[in-house]
Amino acid sequence: MPETIKGFIGPMPEKIKDLLALARGIWGPDRLTLQEIVVRAQVTLGDLARVARGATKDLGETNAAREREIKKEIGNLIFSSIRWCDDLGLDPQECVNLAIEAQRKFVAENRTR
Repeated sequence: MPETIKGFIGPMPEKIKDLLALARGIWGPDRLTLQEIVVRAQVTLGDLARVARGATKDLGETNAAREREIKKEIGNLIFSSIRWCDDLGLDPQECVNLAIEAQRKFVAENRTR
């Protein structure tokens, strides 16, 4: 049986276009500008940085709670990025394909990372 998303009735989306449709269902048709997207991405990266540095807010959290927070924030980056591509009039699949190509090229040319 496929996993489900809390608050979402139906199977887990399998394709980027399905994730985009889900995101639009959540957030609606309004689009963000590049400036608005960068601010929101920085908030999420800041949340990850807070966990990474062991901020006071996170002291006493269990490893499971810390892992859940990391998963949530990385998931936010992935899921939001799909919508942000669309916000800017870009095809999310094309953006992913370009990233794959760029990462393959980088790894081939840079053995130390």
